[in-house]
Amino acid sequence: MAFDFLIPVSDKVLAHSELLPQQALGKNIFMHTEKDGLPVFAQADVAIFGVLESRNAFEKKPEKLDLDEVRIQLYKLMMGNWNSTIIDIGDVEEGDSVEDTYFVVKEIVAGLLEENIIPIVIGLTQDITYPTYRAFDKIKDMVNLVSIDSRFDFGEDEELISSHSYMSKIITDKPNNLFNFSNIGYQSYFNAQEEMDLMERLFFDAYRLGEIANNIGLAEPVLRSSDIVSLDLRAIRAAEIGMSKNFSPNGFTGREICAIARYAGISDRVSLFGIYEGENSHQAFQMIAQIIWYFIEGLSFRIKEQPSSKSEDFTKFTVPTDSEELVFYKSHVTERWWVEVPSILAEHTKTNSVALLPCTEEDYLDACNQIIPERWFKAYRKGFN
Repeated sequence: MAFDFLIPVSDKVLAHSELLPQQALGKNIFMHTEKDGLPVFAQADVAIFGVLESRNAFEKKPEKLDLDEVRIQLYKLMMGNWNSTIIDIGDVEEGDSVEDTYFVVKEIVAGLLEENIIPIVIGLTQDITYPTYRAFDKIKDMVNLVSIDSRFDFGEDEELISSHSYMSKIITDKPNNLFNFSNIGYQSYFNAQEEMDLMERLFFDAYRLGEIANNIGLAEPVLRSSDIVSLDLRAIRAAEIGMSKNFSPNGFTGREICAIARYAGISDRVSLFGIYEGENSHQAFQMIAQIIWYFIEGLSFRIKEQPSSKSEDFTKFTVPTDSEELVFYKSHVTERWWVEVPSILAEHTKTNSVALLPCTEEDYLDACNQIIPERWFKAYRKGFN
């Protein structure tokens, strides 16, 4: 069984937790220990585990991420007003081969998903996104993936999978269960024009760093429709995280990345949250811990909503356009917005069915001015071409 390959939380972390106040996370997380084994999965909402695999790193890692220090910083944070039950199941060490590590990660994630537990994966390199994606093979027919990253990570066609090319593997590998890929925070000078063209050809969505930084709320509807969220910590600017030469002076601030993590937690669809590419510094350990805290904070505000004109919890808005009417819904509970996208421009579709997409109030106001976002066309082409 894949869970047998997990190594327990270290004695160092356990000893540190003993000194924490009762309100701290470390006193309220059920841990995998050498003495007691794995915690009980029943009633668990979130499972944290680390992955110590780095052999496919694009920039070779001079040292392993100190997951003990990440845990110490996380455990000392105070609990929010949460109902979530959190377990820490330890770490996956390197297998005899990278493929062995991938297999164990895939099986562990699949096992957690089958128990309706959301995995929070702390990985050394972002290629670990690939086995977490493959974990959905027998659980969900099609999945949406959001990457918070300064790069698209397609790499070269002939390149072996790495932290800069894992997306090529996801796109080409069978079975292909990827319905949509969205990137949040890309920086143009890190991405070849061919990669940008590929994003367009595949009808994937991409949001530049400046676009999201100017209006962080734009990330919410993207994350609302995602199953997997993969965060490359190199999307955060170096000054915010105390990092090495592998980090850029431009990127998200700590406040922005924590807001994005909270949006991911609020999404009632996100089933896995991965944090990758961390390096050893006290500031980085704190940042990772706070990102996890905000994701769990978001979980406490999750509300399952299904817009309907028959529900008193929603207001329906109809906007006439040059071709047809668009129908928007606004929730009175969360103030979130959705739009029914019908067969906009019949030449792009093969059916008259309706897609219900998350959107923003700005999208509604734009539609009132006859401005239709391109991503709605992309969603429809992807679904029906």
